[in-house]
Amino acid sequence: MSARNDSDNGVERRRFLAAVAGVAGLAALGQVPADRAIAAVRPRSGGYPFTLGVASGDPAPDGAVLWTRLAPEPLAPDGGMPAKRVPVQWQVATDDRMRHVIRAGTAVALPELAHSVHVELSGLEPGREYFYAFRYRDDVSDIGRTKTAPAPGAHLAAMSFAFASCQRWDDGYYAPYHHLAMDDLDLVVHLGDYLYEYGINEHGGFRNVPVPDQFRTDTTTLDRYRIQYGLYKTDQNLQQAHARFPWLVTWDDHEVDNDYAGTVQGYSGADITARRAAAYQAFYEHLPLRRSSMPRDGDMLLYRRLAYGDLAQFDVLDTRQYRSVPPCGWGEADECDAAYDPSVTMTGSAQERWLLDGLSVSSARWNVLANQVLMARLDHDGDDGDTVWNDSWDGYPAARQRIVDHIVHAGVRNPVVVTGDWHSTFVNDIKTDFTNPDSPTVATEFVGTSISSNGDREVYGPYYGPMIKFNPHIKFFDGDRRGYVRCTVDQQHWRSDLQMVTTVSRPDAPAYTLASFVVEDGRPGAHEV
Repeated sequence: MSARNDSDNGVERRRFLAAVAGVAGLAALGQVPADRAIAAVRPRSGGYPFTLGVASGDPAPDGAVLWTRLAPEPLAPDGGMPAKRVPVQWQVATDDRMRHVIRAGTAVALPELAHSVHVELSGLEPGREYFYAFRYRDDVSDIGRTKTAPAPGAHLAAMSFAFASCQRWDDGYYAPYHHLAMDDLDLVVHLGDYLYEYGINEHGGFRNVPVPDQFRTDTTTLDRYRIQYGLYKTDQNLQQAHARFPWLVTWDDHEVDNDYAGTVQGYSGADITARRAAAYQAFYEHLPLRRSSMPRDGDMLLYRRLAYGDLAQFDVLDTRQYRSVPPCGWGEADECDAAYDPSVTMTGSAQERWLLDGLSVSSARWNVLANQVLMARLDHDGDDGDTVWNDSWDGYPAARQRIVDHIVHAGVRNPVVVTGDWHSTFVNDIKTDFTNPDSPTVATEFVGTSISSNGDREVYGPYYGPMIKFNPHIKFFDGDRRGYVRCTVDQQHWRSDLQMVTTVSRPDAPAYTLASFVVEDGRPGAHEV
């Protein structure tokens, strides 16, 4: 329950202060150094500072990252905070009433990072839930829940997670998150397009709510990215999903600019180095990421690995920052020989080596590639042509083949790719040779639809639907529903439930399961159940 809505607010606040004082001697990450002066200044507006909610992420067996940002004016670039370093107290408890506090400390919220807070916890027990809250001056945040990962190599009978992507704010409400937050999950994996860089009209697009003038322009500067995140993160369903589960996040293109590659803008070929640096900083400021992901010199280390005991290994990919400019052209274009040059890369050589080496030594039952764009081939015109979408792995076929060949040669167990980006749902067989339908299936790909992007419009059903007949490895397709994918994994089976909402025109739209698919241990390829 939110402390600001609690009739016992004074009691809860005294409990919080007493708990912080009682564990002040603990060596906790995020504590303020004694020799650094911090001013507990009042926000400019005097308003409630935790308007963007709380979140946790990157769970480890001994902890996780706790996040918040002080923003009494969430639609102002500085959040309504003065340009000073300020202290934010935090505490972690074993119960949802915050009575049994086991960790506490004070973090420094810096104006250089938009007064965001990233507390890296350690010393917790593996595989159990914890609760946390923040305090600034007299205001206490909502209480969040997180869960640590199992101990390394521990035998794990089962786990559940959801993956989601593509949440354009002005295309509709985040109704899927309302239902995701009520699921029983260990983890949420977000696969990109957390934010869209486009300007927003005065009616808030399909939300039909007034939006201030500063949102009319496209997002290109740090201040503009900050207010775009501020608007997006005011969505209560998104806040609820963040507060309920730890998240594992990566990005796609719209966190910077549509279809960009490296530091090159899609289609125009313009250099976007400065814009990308601003976007990367804002991304870090608004998501629960570790210090290892803090941007440096305009770059940001985002690919990383997370293990869930002996059951699952998650390899989180970054297919934007290091990719080559698509050699055959941007977007929809014909295939060409240049894409088979060994130097053409989707991940960059260092990340590719990291991925292949990690797959080689993995002892997990299920090996999960958290990926941005469609990995399976999508032939647009069959025998009549060679057209593909070059912003996906189809634009980088040699890079894709290196991963597929490695899966075969290294004997990687149960590889499953989870993918975002497409505002559509696909269930795909990953083939050793996509031009030969009879070639072996070596992995399974689940592509999730969007949370809100494209709204209630019918766009991709009519566009991609006619192409499916050219691609027999695509076992399921739906183009125009909004939702997320819930995955339940045990030692014998992987089950994916396609969770959809009836509309994104309202934040509380009903949800339903469109279809469910199962992958069996040792048998790549999904079948509907």
